[in-house]
Amino acid sequence: MSRWWAQLRRASGVRGLPMILQGQVGECGLAAMAMIAHYHGCHIGLAELRRRFLLSRQGTNLANLVAIAQALGLQARALRLEMDALPELQLPCVVHWDLNHFVVLKRVGTRRLQIHDPASGPRSLTPGEFSRHFSGIALELSPAADFRPQAAAPAVALSSLIGRVHGLGRAVWQVLALAFALEVLSLGMPFQLQWIVDQAVPSADIGLIHVLGAGFLLLVVLQSCIALLRGWLIASVSAQLGFQWMGQVFAHLLALPLAYFEKRHLGGIQSRFASIVQVQRTLTTGFTQTLVDGVLVIGTLGLMLVYSVGLSAITLVAVTLYAATRWLWLRRMREAAAEQLLWDARQHTHLLESVRGIQGVRLFGRQQVRRMDWTHLLAEQTNAQLRLAQGEVWQSSLKRLLFGCERVLVIWLAAFAILRAELSLGMLLAFMAYREQFAMRLSELIDRLVEFRLLRVHLERVADIVHQPREEADQRIDAPAWNDTTIELCGIGFRYADDTPAVLEDVSVRIASGECVAITGASGCGKTTLVKVILGLLKPSAGHVKIGGRPLSETALTPYRAIVGTVMQDDLLFTGSVSENISFFDPEPDQAQVERCARIAGVHQEVEQMPLGYASLLSEAGTGLSGGQRQRVLLARALYRSPRILVLDEATSHLDVMNEQRVNRAIQAMQVTRIIVAHRRETVAMAARVITLEQGRVVSDQPIADWQRLQERSAAAD
Repeated sequence: MSRWWAQLRRASGVRGLPMILQGQVGECGLAAMAMIAHYHGCHIGLAELRRRFLLSRQGTNLANLVAIAQALGLQARALRLEMDALPELQLPCVVHWDLNHFVVLKRVGTRRLQIHDPASGPRSLTPGEFSRHFSGIALELSPAADFRPQAAAPAVALSSLIGRVHGLGRAVWQVLALAFALEVLSLGMPFQLQWIVDQAVPSADIGLIHVLGAGFLLLVVLQSCIALLRGWLIASVSAQLGFQWMGQVFAHLLALPLAYFEKRHLGGIQSRFASIVQVQRTLTTGFTQTLVDGVLVIGTLGLMLVYSVGLSAITLVAVTLYAATRWLWLRRMREAAAEQLLWDARQHTHLLESVRGIQGVRLFGRQQVRRMDWTHLLAEQTNAQLRLAQGEVWQSSLKRLLFGCERVLVIWLAAFAILRAELSLGMLLAFMAYREQFAMRLSELIDRLVEFRLLRVHLERVADIVHQPREEADQRIDAPAWNDTTIELCGIGFRYADDTPAVLEDVSVRIASGECVAITGASGCGKTTLVKVILGLLKPSAGHVKIGGRPLSETALTPYRAIVGTVMQDDLLFTGSVSENISFFDPEPDQAQVERCARIAGVHQEVEQMPLGYASLLSEAGTGLSGGQRQRVLLARALYRSPRILVLDEATSHLDVMNEQRVNRAIQAMQVTRIIVAHRRETVAMAARVITLEQGRVVSDQPIADWQRLQERSAAAD
């Protein structure tokens, strides 16, 4: 059955199964569906699938894949089967892998099975290796009656990624003009050889020899000056492009919603950002030269045809064969490049995790385990690099073989042309010089065009940042005066993905301006999620948030957050001084306000005892600070901006009793709206009202006195 289906596909001329790698955590199912859809003629991109089918970072299940298949016009049939039934499957199909992953089964052979793994690329496995990972479930997919093929989306436009770079167009035209002038001058160099051999030497014209030598010497000096100027200009354009473009991309990255970062590994984001450098390098070094070569090969070919049509045809055949082989290898090279970037991102993520978690690694004695895991990732990256390098070696060897044979054949036949007086010796030497220029330019042009095609891998990774929409409300410019900071939650519901349970359900709460409210409940009940909805970090799936009577969805987030001070559970300190961290690197810091906030947070005295006081350097991990001290520095940072709303999510969980009481009294005395997420009774006690969540719902909303009495009765009953 599978062989008949594959033959039918080949006969119809439809492209084969592409390799699509997942770009986010838990989207292996989407990537598998994208590959199957492409195979059947629906060229839908992974980014479009993400927009249409919202999935959580925990991944998806078989039922969701069936629903996605139906939405794409594919008929799905789920099967439970043993290894011996695999040859009967309609391929390609999706198979369940390691009980937590999906891959695409491409081919079933007697000795090897081929899969496309969204997490690691194409793999060829023995039946035994396949059996160790196969979970026994497969999903066959075929076009349904209502299936409609979809044309491939246009490739990522470079202009949409670069954006507006000041002065780039003028600089590119200058480089192009210099490069064109340089190459035009080089076209005249072979005439020196022809004129000396055919005219000056046979006639023993010493004067002509001197004239030709001096003239072409000046030509070389002029070429060198133009090349120097062009080199300086390219270096300037490269620096300008890199500085402005990377700045724009970083600014866009900082404006992306929180969900973007939650669904990607740190190493993956770093790898995407690093792709900018590769794109910049390719553009600045190859773009102008490609345009110049494209024009000059035509001129060079014209000069060759003037000398000999037959000899020129031999060179054209060799160049055509080289272009065909490069094109045939393009897909394999692109897949290898994508795999190399994927494994590079993973090993960087593993490295960063190991460094950040070195204390736990040491205490649990897992250095060897972490090293072995990292070595495995590095080996996969190295193997992908090796495949890429091997492809380049094959292409280089083939290039040497083709053009070597072509050169021998041209000289062989040219000798007969000289004997027939069709060419002179000088003409042959000039033709061979033009032939060298033509073959070199055109082969390099082909190589650069292939490099530009391979650049699509990097462009798609940069597009994963640039084409992501910014936080919606950030684009609004209206901002109220914030005289009233009353917070109203009206029927709030939230779920992280369409296929996940609701984290919040029908939460309706009103927090008056200046009120102090505590939110409590068991771990995982939705407290932190509720706070993120209030702060605008997460968009509710149902209901709406009002601040001062105005819907948050209609309010610009930047000015709103300017009146909010927060201490979240996963907040970090940054590399800089204590003073810089408290002022959050304010360009014009108020040192008096820094110290005042440190006193309120109860950390001033300890900072003063440091060798450099407020100038003492900290790092991301808060080197030299205890957990309680880090929390108090973060609290001081939240207070520095004199917020109208203060949100504290387990902000005093690491403090000792005495320091917590001191901080609680200071917070209690503030005349601002305060939202405190806490478990400890001592922290909850400073609120005037307590909201209790259970499984994403508000189960009680009562004054602190009633809550305390309930806690005392529960403690007595225990």
